[in-house]
Formats: sequence, C-alpha cells, structure tokens
Amino acid sequence: MNLFYLLKPKTTVAYLHNKHTVRQGLEIMRAHGYTAIPVIDENGEYIGTVSEGDFLWHILRFSAQDMRSQEQYCIMDIVNEERNLPVKTNVTMDELLLKVMDQNFVPVIDDRNVFIGIITRSDIIKYFYDKYNVPEKNKVQGYVR
Repeated sequence: MNLFYLLKPKTTVAYLHNKHTVRQGLEIMRAHGYTAIPVIDENGEYIGTVSEGDFLWHILRFSAQDMRSQEQYCIMDIVNEERNLPVKTNVTMDELLLKVMDQNFVPVIDDRNVFIGIITRSDIIKYFYDKYNVPEKNKVQGYVR
C-alpha cells in the first residue's frame, strides 16, 4: 500500500507556524474544529503538535482573562515536540497502525524533514477494515472464493 493514497496533503490541512502567537493558534484551531494541530517552522519542517490541553494548561498557568493577553505568548512556548512524532514516506502500514493507537493523526515528512501532510486515524482504520473485510457475496459455506 502506498502511503500517499491515505495522505491528506499539507495544502488541505490546518497547521501552525512556530512564530504564531497563542491567540492565533487558538483561533485557527477553533476555526477548523481540531483537537490537536501540527506546528512547522519557517522552512516547513515539522516541529511538533499543540493540543487543546496544551492551550488550556497554558491559559491556567498564566491566569489569562482574555484572548488579547495571549498575543504576548508564542506557540513555541506550548508546543509539544514529543507528541505525534512524524513518519517518513517509506513507513509501512503496520507501523502507521501502531502509531495511531496513541494519536489521532500521524504527521508525514519527506527526506528533508519537511512537513507534507497527515494521515488520520480514521483513514488507517478504514484501510485495514477494507483490506480484511470480505464481502458477504464472496463467502460460500464458510469459505472465501
């Protein structure tokens, strides 16, 4: 199976830049309805992921009263570089399956570590479902044709 069959390209997914403010990050996540979002640098390289929880803990830590106060903080203040580790384009489907057991999406990078898109948990589950689900019409007395 070719990884690119499941890939949601960078141009079709939301992501944050490391120079965004926390306020900008919150607004982008809210607009797209994501619970976690990739963060890239000015060269397009994947840095890590920011989740709703990261935003919440940041706001609680600094007792933020309004969104405007979040303009003084940078996304890099809250990014988690250990979560949602990326895969390269030569990853196997079995490796992807293991990754999505712990995360909602898998960031994909090229050989230069440039972020090229994501593969979602639901897409991987659907792939394995389609692969191992034998249609009823092909079953004959317990045997598959």
